[in-house]
Amino acid sequence: MVAVAKSKKTSDPELFSDVSVLRRKWQAALKPGKDLPFFEDVMLGSLGRLADHIMLIKDEGVAFKVSRAGRYVEQWLETEIQDTTLDAFPPDCALILSEAVASARRSGQPYLATAHCVRDGLVQIYDVFALPVASRWGGTMTSVYVNRRGLQYNLLDAVFSAAGDGVLSMATIRDVDGMPADFQIVHLNQGTARLLRLPPDELRWRRLSSGTHALCAPEVFSRLCAVVSDGIGEQFEVSDDTSTLKISAAPVGDMLALSLTDVTDMKRREQSFRLLFESNPMPMWVFDVETRKFRSVNDAAVSHYGYDRATFLSMELQDLWPKDEWEEHSRALVGIGDVYNSGRNWRHLKADGSEIEVLTFGRRVAFQDRDSFLVSAVDITERRKAEARIAYMAHHDGLTNLANRVMFQERLRQDLERSRLVSKTIAVLCIDLDLFKNVNDSFGHPTGDRLLTQVAQRLAANVRGDNLVARLGGDEFAIILGTGASPIEISDQAIRIIETLSAPYQIDSLEVVIGASIGIAISPGDGETGEELLRNADMALYRAKSEGGGVHHFFEKGMDRHAQRRRDMEIDLRHALANGEFELHYQPLVDLAQDRIVSFEALLRWKHPEKGMISPADFIPVAEDIGLIVPLGEWVLREACTQASAWPSDIKVAVNLSAAQFRSRNLTQAVFTALAQSGLSPLRLELEITESIFLADSEANLAILHQLREFGVRISMDDFGTGYSSLSYLRSFPFDKIKIDRSFVRDLAERPDCVAIIRAISGLGRSLNISTTAEGVETVDQLDWLRAEGCTEVQGFLFSAARPASEVSALLGKFGDHASKAA
Repeated sequence: MVAVAKSKKTSDPELFSDVSVLRRKWQAALKPGKDLPFFEDVMLGSLGRLADHIMLIKDEGVAFKVSRAGRYVEQWLETEIQDTTLDAFPPDCALILSEAVASARRSGQPYLATAHCVRDGLVQIYDVFALPVASRWGGTMTSVYVNRRGLQYNLLDAVFSAAGDGVLSMATIRDVDGMPADFQIVHLNQGTARLLRLPPDELRWRRLSSGTHALCAPEVFSRLCAVVSDGIGEQFEVSDDTSTLKISAAPVGDMLALSLTDVTDMKRREQSFRLLFESNPMPMWVFDVETRKFRSVNDAAVSHYGYDRATFLSMELQDLWPKDEWEEHSRALVGIGDVYNSGRNWRHLKADGSEIEVLTFGRRVAFQDRDSFLVSAVDITERRKAEARIAYMAHHDGLTNLANRVMFQERLRQDLERSRLVSKTIAVLCIDLDLFKNVNDSFGHPTGDRLLTQVAQRLAANVRGDNLVARLGGDEFAIILGTGASPIEISDQAIRIIETLSAPYQIDSLEVVIGASIGIAISPGDGETGEELLRNADMALYRAKSEGGGVHHFFEKGMDRHAQRRRDMEIDLRHALANGEFELHYQPLVDLAQDRIVSFEALLRWKHPEKGMISPADFIPVAEDIGLIVPLGEWVLREACTQASAWPSDIKVAVNLSAAQFRSRNLTQAVFTALAQSGLSPLRLELEITESIFLADSEANLAILHQLREFGVRISMDDFGTGYSSLSYLRSFPFDKIKIDRSFVRDLAERPDCVAIIRAISGLGRSLNISTTAEGVETVDQLDWLRAEGCTEVQGFLFSAARPASEVSALLGKFGDHASKAA
C-alpha cells in the first residue's frame, strides 16, 4: 500500500459539493469574537448521508485519537473505531489524516487535503477535509470528512503506459524440433511504438520475421534465441544510422519481457568523450576513486610520461608522485567533489625518473560502472623554468649575473630592518672602475663587457658569506657588508678589493690594467634607509674619484656640499647650451718657416652668468658623463666654421673631436653641415683627434676619417707620443699633421730624452711628409730647440693664450707677419 498526498487549502478553486456544504456550515456556526465554531453547531443537525463520511479526532497531547467515525470512514480505514489512535490505521490513511488535522489546527481554518491510496494494484483518490471546532466542555477537536473522488485505475497499467522507455512482451514461436524459430509481439506500451517508430497496431501480434524495425535485425534475433534457450537474461545494444537502443531481455516461461531504452544521446556523449580523451594532445587518464588505480590513459599520456600503456594501467596514482609529496597529494584527494581544479603546482615522475611540474584538472565520471575521475594534466615545467628565468633576470644583471639594483635595494632594506633588531651596523660600498672608459673607447664595448665580467668574478670571490655584490649599471658596483664589521675591518676589505681589481686582466692577447675607487657609508650614522646609505656612499666615491682614484673614502658630512655642487653643475650645463653661455677662444699656431700665424685652435669656454668663467677641466668630464658632449661638439664645429669664415682665406681653424662624436655616427653629417652653413672651405678646417679613436671600432672610424679627408678636411693627431701605438696609427691613416705633446716640450732643457723624442718625431714627419706641431711652447729657448730639431709649427703661451674670437684680428695684426720675432 502506497500513499501519495497532495495538500490543497480552502482558497483553491476546485471545490466539491459536500466540501462546499461543510464549509458553509462551519462559516455559519462561527460567532463574532470567537476563533472557532462549536462542534455541536457544525456537526449536529441535518447532515444526512454526510454523517457516514465524518470522523471526530481529539488531540490527546502525544497523539491524535479518533473517538467516532461513520460507516464509510471505517471501511476506508479498514478498522472499527473505538477511541483509536492514528498509528493503528493503514500508513497512507494515517499520514494524510495527521497532515490535514495538524494544518487545520495550526491555521484555525478548514483544510482540504488529497490522499492517493493504493490497494491490490488499484489507485484511488480521496478528499480529506479537516474542520477545526471548539467544544462547549473545553478544548478543541477536529471533524474530518472523507470521500472518494473519481474512478480508480490500475497502477501497473498506468506506469506501463506512461513509461518513457519501451516495455513489451513477446511469445516464442518454435519449429518442429522445438527450437525458437520466431518471436511475436503480444503486448507493448506507447514508449515501444515511439522508439521503434511504428504505430502500436503495426507492431502488436506481428512476428519479427515480417517486420522492418530495429528488433528484426539478425543479431537481435540470435541474442533473443540465446536468452530463451539459456533461460538467462541479457542486455545488449542495437544501432542504426540515427539511433542506438539498449535492450534488456528476460525469459518468463516461453515468453520474453523486453525493455527498450534510447541511449543515442549517451552514445554520442561517449563518442565525444572518446574523441576528446583519445585524440586529445593533452595527457589524460581515468582513475578509480576507491582504488586509485588507472582505468584508462590516452596516447598523449603514454607518450608524455614514457610508460607503455600496459605499465600505466597497472599503476596507481601515487606511482606518479614523488614520495615527499605523497601526503599532500593524498590530502588533496580526501573529500574530492565532482569537479577538481588544481590549487597548486604538482610534481610528477616520468618513466625515466625525471620530474615535471603539472597543473591537474578533473571531473567525476562513471567509467565502466565504477566511480571514477577523468583527469587532464598540463605540463608547466618549461613555463615554470621561464618564469624562474624571468624572475632571476628581474633581480640579476644580464652581463655579470650579479644582483642588480632592484635586488640590491630590496636586500639592503631587509638587512637594515634586521640590523635594527640586533643593533648591528650595515656598510654599503660603492665601487667605480678607474680608466674603464678608456678601455671602452680604446678597445670597444665587447672588450669592455668581458672586462666587466672578470671584475664581477673577482668581486664575487672576494666577498663571501651573507654579504651581497651587485652591479648597479655601467662600471658601477656595490657591496653590502652586513656582518657588523668595524670601520677598520671595512677599510681593510676596501683595500683588498682595490688591490684585487687593480691586478692586470688578460682578455685574449690583450693585457688590460684598470683601477678602482670606493666610497663607504655605514648605518645608522651615515643613514638609516637604503636610499640614504647609497646616496652617501656615492658621495664618498665621488671624493675618492676626485683625488685621482685608486683609494677609498668613508662618507663625511661635508661631502654633501661637493655632491650638491656636482648636481648643480649638471643642471647648469643642461641649460648653458640653450642659453648661449658657451663661447670659443682661439690659440694661434705659428709656422716656423714663414714666421707667421697660419691657424687657430678653437678651445671651448663656459661663461657662467653667476660664477664667471669655468675651466674646461671641470665641466668637460661632466658633459661627457651626462651625454652632453655630442651636441656640444656639434655646436663647436658650427661656431668655429662660422667665425673662421670671416678670417683671411689663408688662415685655418682647428677643432678637437671626442670619441663620443665618432660613436654617434653623425660626425660626417655634422662636419658637412657646419661647412655648408658657414661657407668655409673644407681645406681651411683641421680636425684634431687622439689615438683612442682608433682603438674602438677602428674600421668604422677610419672610414669616417677617409670620407672627411677626401672632402678636403685636414686630419691631425693630437698628443702624439703619449699612447701605446702611435706609430702603427701613422700607417693606418695618412695624417696631415701630428702634434707633439706638451710634456716633451716642457722638459726640453733638462732631459736629453725629450730632445731625442722630438728629433725623432720631426724626422718621422719629414719622411712621411707630415707637418709637426709642438704644443706648450712657453720660452724662447724651447722655441730655438724646436726650430733646430725641424718642427714645422709651434703653439703656446710664448705667442698667446687662447683669446676670444673678437681678438683674432688683433693677433693676426700683431703676429701675422713676424710671429717668432715679435715673441
